[in-house]
Amino acid sequence: MDVPIGKAVYTGMFNQHGGYESDFTAVRVGEQSYYIVTASAQATHDANWIVRNIPKGLQASVTDHTTGYGVLSVMGPRSRDFLQPLTETDLSDSAFPFGSAQEMAIGMTTLRALRLSYVGELGWELHVGMDQMACLYDTLMERGCAMQIRHAGHYAINSLRLEKGFRAWGAELSPDDHPIEAGLGFAVDWEKPGGFLGQTRLLQIKSEPQRKRMAIFTLKEPGPALWGGEIIYRNGKVVGYTTSGSYGHSLAAGIAMGYVRCRDGLDRAYLLEGEYSLKIGAQMIPAQIHLKAPMA
Repeated sequence: MDVPIGKAVYTGMFNQHGGYESDFTAVRVGEQSYYIVTASAQATHDANWIVRNIPKGLQASVTDHTTGYGVLSVMGPRSRDFLQPLTETDLSDSAFPFGSAQEMAIGMTTLRALRLSYVGELGWELHVGMDQMACLYDTLMERGCAMQIRHAGHYAINSLRLEKGFRAWGAELSPDDHPIEAGLGFAVDWEKPGGFLGQTRLLQIKSEPQRKRMAIFTLKEPGPALWGGEIIYRNGKVVGYTTSGSYGHSLAAGIAMGYVRCRDGLDRAYLLEGEYSLKIGAQMIPAQIHLKAPMA
């Protein structure tokens, strides 16, 4: 979290057992202030959890600005070409790198832009006051007449984020799931000065045999779509269920995430050596397991 001003950090917020209470993006906007972007249904929960867990002797406060801001996301391989003519801010990689945030103007609106994308492509999140939201939207859509911009709904975004292996709160992440089994250990500062809530338990878990691991599955038959909740079979035996699913249009196959479980412990070899299938209705459909995003 101790990053330069203007840097955005993806981080987990854990309970004492090392499970996820939430995951969000924190943008450092000042020496002693952060702008936190969390799931739309998590604002009250996250603010309350932070306030209840401020260490004694420290002064900190949380202010909920949810109703005052809206977000329009411009994502895709040509998003820079789309946005650059609308602003004087340099959007090049060197001037506006991934994982950074800047205040900028687009047309008649001023906003905070985050160089992030939940669909895995180049993109920006445009955080703007609600009083300027309509104006920003109109400006973007007028520009869209020249570049054929399209609205993207929930199912499109879900499909794209699954292809890139992006986890989702409430699906792949919950208070019962920890970052090691979720494949997000790289996003934890294990030697953070002063420590963090759940650190003791997570360090203990690192030394224990792993019994659950998040994986991605693609169907070997091109037709069926996945929705989440499908039973996962390994070598004919039930080992878990999918946490979310969709149809991967870039892969021309159904795609899902899910946890594979084994009481005796599992490792990379165990995961990759199995023959997998997913149960869809009454059908058993062969599936390929991936430990990394198939569209990485």
